[in-house]
Amino acid sequence: MPTFTAFTTLVGQEPAEALGEALEALDPAPTGIGVFEVEDGSGLWEVGGYFTEPPDEIALALLAKAHGAGDFSVSELPETDWVAHVKRTLSPVEAGRFFVYGSHDAERVPAGKVALRIEAAMAFGTGHHGTTLGCLTALDGLISQGLIKRNIADIGCGTAVLAMAAAKVWPRPVIASDIDAVAVDVARANVEANGLSDSVHTIEAAGFDHPDIAAAAPFDLVFANILKGPLLALAPDMAAHIAPGGHAILSGILNPQADEVVATYRKNGFSLESCAEYGDWTTLVLSRKP
Repeated sequence: MPTFTAFTTLVGQEPAEALGEALEALDPAPTGIGVFEVEDGSGLWEVGGYFTEPPDEIALALLAKAHGAGDFSVSELPETDWVAHVKRTLSPVEAGRFFVYGSHDAERVPAGKVALRIEAAMAFGTGHHGTTLGCLTALDGLISQGLIKRNIADIGCGTAVLAMAAAKVWPRPVIASDIDAVAVDVARANVEANGLSDSVHTIEAAGFDHPDIAAAAPFDLVFANILKGPLLALAPDMAAHIAPGGHAILSGILNPQADEVVATYRKNGFSLESCAEYGDWTTLVLSRKP
């Protein structure tokens, strides 16, 4: 079945959300709609729809003009077996002592590595993206310092690769949470596939807002590989849930955004231990001041 996409950009969250709602009334109707902030500091938002038959380009043009958006770019996507494609093109990833692989590469796990099995077709967090690679490398750095973490949370866990990496190195309980129920299901499946069901507790939660997280705090290590906006909003909660001397590993931050995130966390009682760039993305290691 062919798939058609229609995308445009405009300034501001409210106009973008209004345009997204207006797309729902099109005939033919889209099978899915996305409204996302463009994380480059421009203030632009992207609005898009997916269609199983060609969209009405005249109606799209009228909607774009009515909402102050640019012209929609309409494309037909080629029919592709994306699961097979991903398995063919995504090779295993090494980040320090960690080796992230899919089931199709199980025979390639080298001796002496901490192996993490992630199904590439599932969700964000296969290790190929600079943010996940950065977080795993940062974790490897903390381990190399001889640190031992006993109470750990992975906020916005995606595939739970970070939670599982910590649980494999330090056999302690780890909480892996995500705001998206599908991501939690993905995380739970990966946790089971890696034999970590007794170590990693997966829950659906927005940030730190969950009784299990409150009961487990304070943490001495928190991962948050999300985006700049949520990271800034979480800074006070991060300070409230991390013990003095504990660490936060943060990513999902475009390189030009790093200074703003560091400044916000400094105001909330953190100091910067390291800052590393992986392609377009920055990973921060912060420590909570005693």
